[in-house]
Amino acid sequence: MSQTARAAEQAARDSYGRLLAFLAARTGDIALAEDALAEAFAAALTHWPTRGVPDTPDAWLLRVARNSMTDRQRHIARFHSPEESPEMVAPDDAGADALPDDRLALLLVCAHPAIARDLHTPLMLQTVLGLDAATIARVFMVSAPALTKRLVRAKSKVRDARIPFVIPGPDALPERAEAVMEAVYAAHTVDWLAPSDMMGGEALYLADLLVRLLPDLPEARGLAALIAYGHARRAARVVDDVLVPTDQQDMALWDADLSRYGDGHLAAALAHAAPGRFQIEAAIQQVHMARAATGATDWAALNKLYFALLQVAPSAGALVAQAVVTGKVHGPAAGLAALDAVAGSVGADVQPLWAARADLLAEAGEIA
Repeated sequence: MSQTARAAEQAARDSYGRLLAFLAARTGDIALAEDALAEAFAAALTHWPTRGVPDTPDAWLLRVARNSMTDRQRHIARFHSPEESPEMVAPDDAGADALPDDRLALLLVCAHPAIARDLHTPLMLQTVLGLDAATIARVFMVSAPALTKRLVRAKSKVRDARIPFVIPGPDALPERAEAVMEAVYAAHTVDWLAPSDMMGGEALYLADLLVRLLPDLPEARGLAALIAYGHARRAARVVDDVLVPTDQQDMALWDADLSRYGDGHLAAALAHAAPGRFQIEAAIQQVHMARAATGATDWAALNKLYFALLQVAPSAGALVAQAVVTGKVHGPAAGLAALDAVAGSVGADVQPLWAARADLLAEAGEIA
């Protein structure tokens, strides 16, 4: 990849969501902002190789995208001269750091009741985190073309209904915050199998932003802790393109500062309410992180936590995980029996079930 292409890609990774949220908040038109930003990145690949990468790539991209949007708006409104069309209000082009961060407002727009509930998370993943429809479709196991059409209609609804890009009042905020947490969790899930500083960092940043907005919401703190624990192990989670199980990871590669950050949020969350899904998942990850201090994994504690998780948020993944923990606590034969029960209830098409079975069979000496 050329230096120019790398610079454009880095700018996209670093500031796509922030630039898109800023542009969309000032027009109310997400699709128009996406098109303008795409044109700006295309222009960068044309101009930067000959003119050099600007000192502030984000400011350059913002200026080009803003000009593109203004031109389109003039054309749509049939203004006869530039003087008749007001310019988009913008801050000084000092770079992305000068922009107000409208990402949280955009997330909350995507969670508006006027938009179908099952589109809240996919719409957030595409607009704020820049995931393409094909990737999102794989996460939700739906058809990419069908999802694309529905996302286009959802963006049109935001524009046509003039949904405001503002933080809603206290009556509407908790319900929309729940949808935002699901989207941030989904971004964390996408990052889990393909760790990247961009996606994992964005998920952590947005979770932290949500805690700042709703400091008294325990599940928001639980989510921030959960993502922090996962992101703390990003350097140890995949080695030579192979996923490394948590109990086999090199703990020297874990980020102690992120672990402490997670500890603080989890303690604050658990002090105020009966634990919800994100708090329990964070507690599970905290048990794994404790191995850095104790040198051992407390499988009995994990067994209790997975039992609690299955009461609050049952899933095939949690069932498989509990079966693995059963194997650690009571021996591989017990774990294999638990997996048989899981297969009987959710079917045999769950890939982690087969990976878990292989691991337990190896522990039982059934190598063949």
